[in-house]
Amino acid sequence: MDKLDAVLAAPDRTVLALDFDGTLSPIVPDPDRAYAHPASIAALRRIAPHLLQVAVVTGRPVAKAIELGGLAAGAGLEHLVVMGQYGIEVWAAASGEVVAPPVPAAIVSVKAALPALLARAGHPDAWLEDKGRAVAVHTRRLADPEGAFADLAGPVQALAAEYGLQLEPGKNVLEIRAGGFDKGDAVRALAARLDPAIFVYAGDDLGDIAAYDAVAALRDRGCTPVLVFPRMPGEDSPLAQRADIILAGTDGMAEWLTALADRLEAAGTPSSTP
Repeated sequence: MDKLDAVLAAPDRTVLALDFDGTLSPIVPDPDRAYAHPASIAALRRIAPHLLQVAVVTGRPVAKAIELGGLAAGAGLEHLVVMGQYGIEVWAAASGEVVAPPVPAAIVSVKAALPALLARAGHPDAWLEDKGRAVAVHTRRLADPEGAFADLAGPVQALAAEYGLQLEPGKNVLEIRAGGFDKGDAVRALAARLDPAIFVYAGDDLGDIAAYDAVAALRDRGCTPVLVFPRMPGEDSPLAQRADIILAGTDGMAEWLTALADRLEAAGTPSSTP
């Protein structure tokens, strides 16, 4: 249980932020069925009362993360924060309100253009996920997901550039979104608001690199960074070289969170969460 001692020494000054897909939920062919690991959510309900803040930081819209995570109901997560669309949308369980700017017109145009682009590229059955302020092209359901991803990467990148938008590649997914905000910005916003002594971040995909960078940079202000990587079997990722803790996928993440909950409960009383 490497690095848990820092959290246990100052739980009321610890922020725990977690990605959703591939961290709290497994990567599955249908993203609308990527339900969070029940043991992870059960553990978070036990962990949250002890920490300064628990946050979910995801590329998904807030509403979808709440639905798939079962995050809106039940004890323990009354002060949870969900930062969706890479932190542009923010939902606080305490108020139940979502704060978000309007959808950019360029995103609306790209959503309209994508079906024809997929047809021209020979992959009309690639699945489009409307994420509100972003749109994702998934190839997981296709017969050759990696080949389709390679075929589509160039055309989708060109479409994003045409409209001044940003392409965010992931595991068999190409996401187009407005630039200027990433998971690193979400981390910095949390750190600025809460001034934690320990910042734990768990994430598994390329979109989490910016969050890793931001958490690591907190060391310069006296905050202890803890980077957690739930790695799938055989996965080669740049996150592996940077992580303090490497776990066995979402099952390993659930086990780690459960162990943290056990030790926090054994150590003492809950903190006052913001």
